[in-house]
Amino acid sequence: MNKLLSLLLFLPLTALASGAAVRLDPAPVNIQDQESLQRGARVFVNYCLNCHAASYMRYIRMTDIGLTEAQIKDNLLFAADKPGETMTVAMRAKEAKEWFGVPPPDLSVITRSRGADWVYTYLRSFYRDDSRTTGWNNLVFDKVGMPHVLHELQGQLVPVMHAVQGEDGKTHEVVDHLQLARPGKMTPAEYDALVADLVNYLSWMGEPAKPQRMQTGVFVLLFLAAFFVVAFYLKKEFWKDVH
Repeated sequence: MNKLLSLLLFLPLTALASGAAVRLDPAPVNIQDQESLQRGARVFVNYCLNCHAASYMRYIRMTDIGLTEAQIKDNLLFAADKPGETMTVAMRAKEAKEWFGVPPPDLSVITRSRGADWVYTYLRSFYRDDSRTTGWNNLVFDKVGMPHVLHELQGQLVPVMHAVQGEDGKTHEVVDHLQLARPGKMTPAEYDALVADLVNYLSWMGEPAKPQRMQTGVFVLLFLAAFFVVAFYLKKEFWKDVH
């Protein structure tokens, strides 16, 4: 029993140590930027929603980022009939497992579970790997089953290897960095901006009420500050004869 408890306590440290090797780029998240959120919603619906569901999100909630119901129906409602429906996909889990090895995860709270920096770096770290079934691998998620669905926009990155000596004393080839071998439809800066918009939308989708909650929090703090002044002088007035 003691050995089992020790193993369970050690596993999170092992996972943390293995993930620390990849440097994550900070995601430029700003959920107050409605134009960025709208662009990110368009990318999500056109490229992600084919395989990944967002079953905790309803299309109509995008009115919170400045879109009208008509705009949602005309431009974003491809996988549902009504704006009040959730963002589900027609792909069956069994079929997805056969094609990709594992069903694509629901993206409703992906940035809350993985972190916005992780998702931002991941979407910019695909590279060609002919040993993989899909032809793609990823620096952040080694041996990932997901193909690079945005490769037409980003282009094809290839790894530049360098030799390192492992703990076993042997020399191993590892990825030093990625370089652009075939340009895509976008420049690297344009692609980074597109991914930033997508991650911004995913961050908002994970907690759509956050902007309103933050605004309410500011009003509550201002009210408490004003009430403190009133309460302070009331206290002085009530207790002036005692002191």
